[in-house]
Amino acid sequence: MTSTAGPGLRATARLLGLASTGLGVAMLRDPHGVARLVGVDDSAAAVPVVTAVGARELLPALPLLAGRPGWAWVRVAGDAVDLTLMGRALTDRRGDRFRRLRTATVAVAGIALLDVVTAVRSARSHGTGPAAALPGTAPWESAIDVSAATTVNKPAAEVYGYWRDLEQLPTFMAHVREIRTLDGGERSHWVAEAPWRRTVEWDAEVVEDRPDRLIRWRSLPGADIANTGAVEFRPAPGDRGTEVRVRLTYAQPGGRVGKVVAKLFGEDPEQQVRDDLARFKQVLETGQVVRSEGSPEGPLAGRLLRQRPAHPLP
Repeated sequence: MTSTAGPGLRATARLLGLASTGLGVAMLRDPHGVARLVGVDDSAAAVPVVTAVGARELLPALPLLAGRPGWAWVRVAGDAVDLTLMGRALTDRRGDRFRRLRTATVAVAGIALLDVVTAVRSARSHGTGPAAALPGTAPWESAIDVSAATTVNKPAAEVYGYWRDLEQLPTFMAHVREIRTLDGGERSHWVAEAPWRRTVEWDAEVVEDRPDRLIRWRSLPGADIANTGAVEFRPAPGDRGTEVRVRLTYAQPGGRVGKVVAKLFGEDPEQQVRDDLARFKQVLETGQVVRSEGSPEGPLAGRLLRQRPAHPLP
């Protein structure tokens, strides 16, 4: 992929590359000293953790030094881990160690903010943000394909009919807040949750509609995240109902590196679609979504926090 990042963004990337290099080398050369500096030298785990963090800091260093700001997403992921560990460590420290660790935490938070800003600016400069192109107009940058399937113990006509009523989709799609149908249902406006506590919106149109068999759609120009998708309905073997197969393609901010970062925060797109289909199956078969540690989302903390009628990723 050819970067369209401007000189200022590339300069910021190089600055972050220098920071990664300096921190990484310092942590690998003297993990005991770094642990003492930040106030965690009283922990037996401090040295191996500092060493691991140092190795991770060096991972994006060379690409960032080469002026490739998209690698800031790797630093963002590392910042999240570091702040989580430091926050936990703060609860166990007192006196001078607490003050040193608090100062280090504030410093990491400040650097994390610069990392996030750089990563987001990089995503926009690559066309994966609000200006992302639609198929047929220009190639997508960093397109992500997601697919999943389930079997619903209901006839195809009923399964298709529920999905075709687009305003019902937020009952099982955990990231979609609202869908408003337009133009008799051929067009619709979507409002969805995105990583980093943001919301994204887009208009979509149905481009192919075969009752009881297929619904295919795509976002319209101006979408916050350009996307296309299709859902197929097929008779399941042995008269077990209807197989539902979903495929989504979308331009995710941060591209494939952003996808990896999203997974670290419990935002794995493929898992989201599987969870959505699990809820869809429950809604069709039981009339409600049954929530527990093992169903349908599983015990991951990121998903258990969203205990409300659900919602897709683009």
